[in-house]
Amino acid sequence: MADIRGGGGGCCPPMDLMRSEPMQLVQVIVPMESAHLTVSYLGDLGLVQFKDLNSEKSPFQRTYAAQIKRCGEMARKIRFFKDQMSKAGVSPKVILDKDIDIDLDDVEVKLGELEAELVEINANNDKLQRSYNELVEYKLVLEKAGDFFASAHRSATAQQSEIESQQVGEDVLETPLLQEEKSVDPTKQVKLGFLTGLVPREKSMVFERILFRATRGNIFIRQSVIEESVVDPNSGEKAEKNVFVVFYSGERAKSKILKICEAFGANRYPFSEDLGRQAQMMTEVSGRLAELKTTINAGLDHRKILLETIGDKFEQWNLKVRKEKAIYHTLNMLSLDVTKKCLVGEGWSPLFAAPEIQEALQRAGVDSNSQVGSIFQVLRTKEMPPTFFRTNKFTTAFQEIVDAYGVAKYQEANPTVFTIVTFPFLFAVMFGDWGHGICLLLATMYLILREKKLSSQKLGDIMEMAFGGRYVIFMMSLFSIYTGLIYNEFFSIPYPLFAPSAYECRDASCSEATTIGLIKTRDTYPFGVDPVWHGTRSELPFLNSLKMKMSILLGVAQMNLGIIMSFCNAKFFKSAVNVWFQFVPQMIFLNCLFGYLSVLIIIKWCTGSQADLYHVMIYMFLSPMDDLGENQLFPNQKTVQLTFLFLALVSVPWMLLPKPFILKKQHEARHQGQSYAQLDETDESLQVETTGGSHGHEEFEFSEIFVHQLIHTIEFVLGAVSNTASYLRLWALSLAHS
Repeated sequence: MADIRGGGGGCCPPMDLMRSEPMQLVQVIVPMESAHLTVSYLGDLGLVQFKDLNSEKSPFQRTYAAQIKRCGEMARKIRFFKDQMSKAGVSPKVILDKDIDIDLDDVEVKLGELEAELVEINANNDKLQRSYNELVEYKLVLEKAGDFFASAHRSATAQQSEIESQQVGEDVLETPLLQEEKSVDPTKQVKLGFLTGLVPREKSMVFERILFRATRGNIFIRQSVIEESVVDPNSGEKAEKNVFVVFYSGERAKSKILKICEAFGANRYPFSEDLGRQAQMMTEVSGRLAELKTTINAGLDHRKILLETIGDKFEQWNLKVRKEKAIYHTLNMLSLDVTKKCLVGEGWSPLFAAPEIQEALQRAGVDSNSQVGSIFQVLRTKEMPPTFFRTNKFTTAFQEIVDAYGVAKYQEANPTVFTIVTFPFLFAVMFGDWGHGICLLLATMYLILREKKLSSQKLGDIMEMAFGGRYVIFMMSLFSIYTGLIYNEFFSIPYPLFAPSAYECRDASCSEATTIGLIKTRDTYPFGVDPVWHGTRSELPFLNSLKMKMSILLGVAQMNLGIIMSFCNAKFFKSAVNVWFQFVPQMIFLNCLFGYLSVLIIIKWCTGSQADLYHVMIYMFLSPMDDLGENQLFPNQKTVQLTFLFLALVSVPWMLLPKPFILKKQHEARHQGQSYAQLDETDESLQVETTGGSHGHEEFEFSEIFVHQLIHTIEFVLGAVSNTASYLRLWALSLAHS
């Protein structure tokens, strides 16, 4: 691989964000006693990306596997606390000073104690809550079943009185089941048993049907609806239930009923026919409920106090555990020296960071009272360095937007430099309205002016996203005001801000507002769309044409910018192949078709021609030899179009064929030269040369290179058409917004 650091800056101006920072491979040799503190200080610095020198080892075979497992257990406890605080509505306290030094051993002990206490409180509370829910259901059974038995007793007493008054001696079929006739011999009387409980309402009809079929109709069941939902003791969830009373005869029927109750999740509760016993049970249950309620409330208060205590230190503990786990994970990437007295690490760092790294190493050695200092040295390598851009609070959000689509290779031109302007500007083209832009600007200024205070607070998900992109929204608002002034829209209403309209009506008949009947009485409106266009019948055709053509111009300009950036990269890396067989044919193809369309748009604007550009572009491909007729915009247009069409067709094989063969020839020449090169490396260079140099001698697969070039050619040709069409969404959304 060629030296990618040589290039002299290409055609792009020198700036920090234009290209990634120059990187170097560094090696640090750290004594064991200061290794932890060294990695901690380097992590705080954030300017070293360590390589994994133990990639052949599994996570369990590494030196600090036990410490990582320990941190993982503490992280589990912290997640448990977070879940409990979320359920209780307790928010962790935001810490302003994140440099508080706390001992990990103390944190581990404290977390264990708090977890044990919280688990015990939860277990006791669950047990009490289950008992409370059972008593609530029992009380409902006593009320509803008591009403049923009382009603049945009153009905039986009334019927008995009626029978005695009529002095009727024979049995009557309508006598209630609970009726005990004095005339019947007690030894011959059939004794009915009964069960009471609650069943979920959605299962009540099926429950009754199954009971009837299982006992062949030898049951008598009554159900009473409970108006309010009750909490099920088993699941802890609210449910709508019915109180049931089932009368049966025989132990076999009872056994079947019990199994069916268990299958349907019906909770059974004891019940007595004796009215005095019922009243006593009701009093006991009510008293027990009051006691449990007081106990549960006291337990919940204690639990909330404990969670608030945890919340005060939660962020500190969470930060400490996460940091320690990251430190040990990094230490596992360092190789252990043969003497087992020091750790050797390799990593990438920017060139400018070398003094800061050395200062951090020295400070770690002093703070850990190490007798031996750390060693820092730079290694030579042919590996591809990682990409690192120095950003600030303004450019960070734009860089993240670009990185979401793809990270630039090392030292490639960074699209973020242009995205800072193009991204908010294209947004403003779609949503240009200076009234809306002012509202957006005021909201963003609030976030920017209070960013120090807001950055130390815990914000919601949506607010956190808006705060992180505050400078993106700020740029959007500025460009929205700018394009809104061009569109002359203030909450979709035109205002003659810069001057009166250049046109006036001849008489009242033109107030319906077509341009017919308007006369130009003043100079052209100085900036943006003349307000007279708004509200007219010709407004939509005029703005449609303007915004559609403007979208194409912006799209072609931005696509040209992307191709020009590829030329900057090719020149920076001294790649003549990419200049002549990628940049040149791509520029020819794009501009012979869509660049030509852009020129036609500008000519039509300047001349006021009535030529149909759709017809011109379509028949440029379908019938290139036909005369243009009234669609001709300039002399010799047919010859120019034939030339452009020929160049566009030639540029496709120009992109596809030469580059793979040239790369193959270069590889063969390089490989042949290496075969006969003298071995002039010195012992010193061999000692510092890393194993990563093998990346420069990878096998050359011509088929893969050719297929790769074919895919890129097809993508570019199709993308030139589809991307141009995609830019029309600027026009569509702008019309929808207005």
